Amino acid sequence: MTLPTAPTATPAPSPEPTETAASVTPPVPEPVESEAVTPTADGIKEAVTERSQAVGGVVDTLDAWALSIGEMRVSLWDAMVLLMVIGTIIVAAWFVSKLAHSGLRRMNRLDPSQHVLADKLVTLAVWALAILIGIDVLGIDLTALAVFSGAFGLAIGFGLQKTFGNLIAGIILLLDKSIKPGDVIAVSDQAGNSTFGEIRKIGIRAVSITTRDQKEYLIPNENLMVNQVENWSYSSKNVRMQVPVGIGYNCDIKLAEKLMLEAAKASKRVLASPPPTVWLDQYGENSVDFVIHCWITDPEAGIGNIRSEVLKRLWDLFQENGIEIPFPQRDINLRNNAQFEQLIAAIAQRMDTRPDTDPDMGPGSKQS
Repeated sequence: MTLPTAPTATPAPSPEPTETAASVTPPVPEPVESEAVTPTADGIKEAVTERSQAVGGVVDTLDAWALSIGEMRVSLWDAMVLLMVIGTIIVAAWFVSKLAHSGLRRMNRLDPSQHVLADKLVTLAVWALAILIGIDVLGIDLTALAVFSGAFGLAIGFGLQKTFGNLIAGIILLLDKSIKPGDVIAVSDQAGNSTFGEIRKIGIRAVSITTRDQKEYLIPNENLMVNQVENWSYSSKNVRMQVPVGIGYNCDIKLAEKLMLEAAKASKRVLASPPPTVWLDQYGENSVDFVIHCWITDPEAGIGNIRSEVLKRLWDLFQENGIEIPFPQRDINLRNNAQFEQLIAAIAQRMDTRPDTDPDMGPGSKQS
């Protein structure tokens, strides 16, 4: 008979270990490549690689040579793209501004001041648009500069206030047409020194004035707004000039006046209408003073040469007709007083006591 066997105990299944929060390991983040300086460089790189694998390899080599600063990665390819974009924008802006300037020159309805004003406004608009396009193409995030915008704007305000002041002053001068290229002006500074010349160019910062001796002065636009400016050709280029002349009191005044008019009319630059005139200015201390008034229409050619021409012609006419050109004369009057009489007596006494001299016998010998 067989004995019943005892049931074998089956081992209880061991519970599976439950995962706890402490035993969970966070996933390791994949390394993220840092962005290039400009997104344009990545776009150009992808486009070049799709077209040519050989060129793409060269681009990858240039992109591999990089310098990492924090989270920013700057490669040689990024620098080349940046320089290429900036150069292209500068050349395009220069070319567009030249085209605009040539178009403005063909507009004959604009006067010189309007030409200069339109030229300045077009130049500012073209370069402002070029800067905005460059920022957009390069993908520069301007919000990164928001922290420094306050200090940067303050520095610009203090450092460039004179530049912006001269720019605004130049635009105002062109708008009111007070000065324009070709005008002959005389400008006085704060010390009283006057600069006389012709305006050659009105720039963004200063006005170029050329004098008769070919010296070119650059006067800031603000000075023309603050200081007194004498414009000889503002509404008309006709300028009246004066030539002072003096004659003797014993001369024929009517004949002298006739000769002055003849000398003025002999100059080629003196206008026949209005005709030259002669005014009796005053009875001077040594002469009868006249002023010859004559008109010219080209003050940019100078006025000193006309005055010299008239005076030289008048010299010959006065010499031919016996008109005297006086010079200062002084009369000495000695008052009769006691001291003067004592001086005369002392001189006379000394002359009496002095031994007479004979020229033939030599000094110190008395005459017999």
